[in-house]
Amino acid sequence: MRLTILRHAPIIGDGRVVGRRDLPADCTGAGALAPHLPRGAQVLVSPALRCRQTAAALSLTPDRAEPALWEQDLGAWQGLPFDRLPDLGPLPPQALARHRPEGAESFDDMAARVVPLLRGLDRDTLIVAHAGTVRAALSMVVGPAALAFSVDPLSMTVLRRAGSDWAVEATNITLGAA
Repeated sequence: MRLTILRHAPIIGDGRVVGRRDLPADCTGAGALAPHLPRGAQVLVSPALRCRQTAAALSLTPDRAEPALWEQDLGAWQGLPFDRLPDLGPLPPQALARHRPEGAESFDDMAARVVPLLRGLDRDTLIVAHAGTVRAALSMVVGPAALAFSVDPLSMTVLRRAGSDWAVEATNITLGAA
């Protein structure tokens, strides 16, 4: 089974931490990715506006919107200017994955909601979702070190499963669409 996760198009935002804020996407150029997407795969999408807009720009008809695919809830950090985020200092990946901002979920919490969905997939799947969703998928292979991966807008990450074992085929594939 092959899992392809496409991060949504760039957010039309205000230069602040997004998390679960439901902001629109700039889908200009997204259509260039369409020929490179897997054919015949089921399509799942995060309910976020930016993900639904990206899917529509690619002429994808999602089989369903899946609430488990929402981006990480960053609680009190959502809406803050990036320069107002607290300095957590150097944290090992495991500690960073467990860190939970006030009123938020940790990366581990988010992965605990995303990973069971991914493990339950039984056929080739294309997901349109978030950077956090991509990192949660990568964590099935590399654990909390997944937090170190770059995930650009309109990039694809591909994993393969043989039996219960997952392998990373490719990460952060960009085709100049962004």
